[in-house]
Amino acid sequence: MTTTSDESAAPSRAEAEAVRICRELIRIDSSNYGDNATGPKERAAAEYVATELSNAGYDPVLVESDTGRANVFVRVPGADPTRPALVVHGHTDVVPAEASDWKMDPFGGEEMDGLIWGRGAVDMKDMDAMMLAVLGDFARTGRQPSRDLCVAFFADEEAGGRYGAHWAVDHHPEWFEGATEALSEVGGFSVDIDGRRAYLLQTAEKGLAWLRLVADGVAQHGSQVSVDNAVVSLAQAVARIGAHSWRRDLTPTVRGLLDGVADLTGLRWHEDDPASVDALVAALGTTSKFVGATLSTTANPTQLDAGYKANVVPGQASAVVDVRYLPGRRDETMATLRELAGPAVRIEPVTEDIGLEVPFAGDLVDAMIAALDAEDPGATVLPYMLSGGTDNKALSRLGITGYGFAPLRLPPELDFAGMFHGVDERVPVDAVRFGTRVLDRLLTTA
Repeated sequence: MTTTSDESAAPSRAEAEAVRICRELIRIDSSNYGDNATGPKERAAAEYVATELSNAGYDPVLVESDTGRANVFVRVPGADPTRPALVVHGHTDVVPAEASDWKMDPFGGEEMDGLIWGRGAVDMKDMDAMMLAVLGDFARTGRQPSRDLCVAFFADEEAGGRYGAHWAVDHHPEWFEGATEALSEVGGFSVDIDGRRAYLLQTAEKGLAWLRLVADGVAQHGSQVSVDNAVVSLAQAVARIGAHSWRRDLTPTVRGLLDGVADLTGLRWHEDDPASVDALVAALGTTSKFVGATLSTTANPTQLDAGYKANVVPGQASAVVDVRYLPGRRDETMATLRELAGPAVRIEPVTEDIGLEVPFAGDLVDAMIAALDAEDPGATVLPYMLSGGTDNKALSRLGITGYGFAPLRLPPELDFAGMFHGVDERVPVDAVRFGTRVLDRLLTTA
């Protein structure tokens, strides 16, 4: 592996392989539409991953949880088999992309202006590529990770992991035998804070509840005086939920991040002074989109469904709300939502998963910080909470402590938060090279 932090140096073979693999994975359309019926699913991407692992000399297992919903697993022996194993996992599915909205083909994997363009460039085929490149370099050079690695490439992360990580935990817990910690998205990326570079290490993620609101009423002719109109009942509930102001509630992870930003900027803050908190969040630039959503629970109406004809009042109307609650706040969040929905609207679960918060301390955290420091000396590393969710939720059911660490050194002008599920998703080539070096160091020493 190349050990210099000079990006002008010729890339090592592993760095070049990571770039190649990232582009080739993007060219495999593995869009997840969330209904297990639409779209290409993950089989082709999983076969590509399995082939890369096989060509490197590993013996991967490819298993479908349902037709086309393929997961890949391989266990890599470490130098010290007496230590607890480390799970390193990614997902191969991506959210859909509308090609007409993009400057480049979203499934072209093209490189332009030092950037790799395409759906999955940051979420998360870049990290998948780094994982495969580092494992390939281990095999090629005869090196070993410091401890056993349980390496998994999951399906279905973008729709809650029912056919991916949760399925694997339910049906193949032996894949993760002896593992106590895990690494995956979304952390280890750099942000510019007052002209200084810092890396955000994910130590928490919000809980997830996709909920369906259902209102029943009286079906009738549209010309009649409306009685018990389901659309009206639903609309009122949706408006109340959408307009609700959730109270700020700073968790230990968020406080740790704000303290770190305050140290870098010289700004003073207090939890009871909203303006001071807002100033620290704003100092994070485009990453404030991530961080601002972790100051409180959020609930956003995202879908509506009612009626079939202009002159018919339907007997039922429904909506979907995307709720992201803070770790440990599920019960109070659901109680608030029931009150906001009102007695005329019932709430049905679509998908739910827990929130997580783990310590910003310990040997693994120290190793992540050291790996970043080795490639970017003097860089600050801070904890943060992801406003979305990852497959670490599923692994936590096995008692595995999960962190977000897909290392990228990014240019300050790149709207990294906007790349996730956004139009013109792209990742710098140099960032992929940097991440490959950092990941190699981490897995060699952690």
